[in-house]
Amino acid sequence: MTGLLARAEGAIGILTLARPARRNALRPEDRVAMLAALRHFEATPAIRAILIKAEGRDFCTGMDLGTFQALRQEPAALAAFLAEGHALATALDTSPLPVVAAVQGLCLAGGLELALCCDIVLAAEDARFGDQHARYGLLPAWGGTQRLPRAIGRPRALDLMLTGRWISAAEAAQWGLVSRVLPTGALAAEARACCAALAAGSAPALAAMKRLARHGSPEAEAEAAMALLPGADAAEGLSAFSERRQPVFAEREKAGGNEFPPDPPSFF
Repeated sequence: MTGLLARAEGAIGILTLARPARRNALRPEDRVAMLAALRHFEATPAIRAILIKAEGRDFCTGMDLGTFQALRQEPAALAAFLAEGHALATALDTSPLPVVAAVQGLCLAGGLELALCCDIVLAAEDARFGDQHARYGLLPAWGGTQRLPRAIGRPRALDLMLTGRWISAAEAAQWGLVSRVLPTGALAAEARACCAALAAGSAPALAAMKRLARHGSPEAEAEAAMALLPGADAAEGLSAFSERRQPVFAEREKAGGNEFPPDPPSFF
């Protein structure tokens, strides 16, 4: 049984880390399930935004080191483990769907790497962020050494990675690691409201903005604008503006360029 719950709530695909007794530490099967659920949501046109949240007091404290201990003695299993982690991180990073993380309590090590792959990170006031790999002779292995410096700058990233210290939600927001800090009791509702606002937007425009912000260039931006502006969503948006109403965009097309499972995963 995986420690992940996946379900659709209207236009929002919700992924819930569900091992609160273990502070939502991830096992290999949890990451595989998360990737399968993400691909399923991408293949479902009605889904227009993804929310990653967690049960219990903490968001995620990283990899379950109990399972990792056995993996590191088997080169083939270790290589597969690292490849699966990179596959999930890359899938979240490059998904056409906007991904929101709702973080409470501890967000450490692999949990921090997971948050770094999301587009918007909402944090409760009690959230704390850190990378503890160096304390245990380990390295971030899901792209953390690359994404963290891009998010907060090299000096601050090295401060976190080399010392293993934790920072508060307020400091994380000041550094640019967190999008918004919310009262702990308001996190769940605000995260859903954020996803609902994203789901009401133009899917092609949001996907293009996400892609360009991560890996774009001025030339790529111009090409994307040339492709989008003649389209139906731009026409609807301009009409809605002139008519002083909210735009109603067409259903999102099935994402291209990905291989999707032929049937929904069993946890749906």
